[in-house]
Parts: sequence; structure tokens; C-alpha cells
Amino acid sequence: TSSLAFIFGIIVVFLLLAAQFEKWTLPVAVVLTVPFAIMGALLLTWVRGLENDVYFQVGLVTLVGLSAKNAILIVEFAIERVHHGMSVREAAIEAAGLRLRAIVMTSFAFVLGCVPLATASGPGANSLRAIGTGVIGGMLVSTLVATFFVPLFFFLLESWSERLDKKKSPLEATKEEH
Repeated sequence: TSSLAFIFGIIVVFLLLAAQFEKWTLPVAVVLTVPFAIMGALLLTWVRGLENDVYFQVGLVTLVGLSAKNAILIVEFAIERVHHGMSVREAAIEAAGLRLRAIVMTSFAFVLGCVPLATASGPGANSLRAIGTGVIGGMLVSTLVATFFVPLFFFLLESWSERLDKKKSPLEATKEEH
């Protein structure tokens, strides 16, 4: 059941982003950051010798939203730059540079806020450590790795989408003539 919650979380994020961006390709650039967060959560949990329990899985569902948030910041700025006439490549690079500081600051503030969870002691500490450790590992890897991949994903998907649109437009023009 926890894997279903995780899958539904990703689907909801994808559908909300598809509605927001009014495209199907751009949410893919955002959702592709989630595996980085999961790898980080699994890695830190394994290093600390903790189990993959229900509390850890709650942390994974949280990571879907948190890792997507960072990617959304970059993608939104890049889309805005493309709409103002900038090339997709330049827009991706500029958006990453403009949003990097904000992403790093908010992510590290969140990670530091989770340190008490990861280092909890006393009754119920196992659940707190599982959530805190997973979220810290996921956010660190997501922030340090995915932040550099989001512009690449945006560039590749948006370039691919533009090429498909150019191929479709001559076909649509001939259909409208007949």
C-alpha cells in the first residue's frame, strides 16, 4: 500500500504540472528528479543501518514533492525565458543560475531542520530517525545532483518537443488546405 501512495503521489504531481505548464513534456523534466531523491534516501538509510519501514516510506512520499519543488523553480524560469524569445539552451542555463542560490538555501534549511528527527532518541525515536534520515539523504542528493540535471532534462525535452511541433505543422497545414 505504501508503494501505491508513492506512485499516486508521482501521478498527482505529474498531472498538476501538466495542467500548470499546459504541456505533457515539461512535467517529465520535473518528475525525473524524483529518482535522485530516492537514491539519496536509500543510500543514507543504508549507511545508517536503518530499515525500509513504513516511516521511511512516508519520507519518500514527502520527497516527491520536495524534489519536484526544486525542479519546478528551474523549469518555470526557463519557460518564461523561452517565451521572451531566448533559445531553449540559454534559457535552461540562465534559469539554473538564477534559481540555484534559492534552491540551495531552502533545501539546506530544510535539511538542517530535519537533523533533530534523524538524531532523535527516546520513545518513538526509530520512526523519527527513519523519516529524518530518508528525507535528509533524499534532499541532499536531489539538491546536489538533480539541480544540475533539471536544466539538461528541460533542454532535451523542450528541444524534442519543438522538433515534433515543427514536423507536425506542415502536416496540419496540408490538412487545412483540403
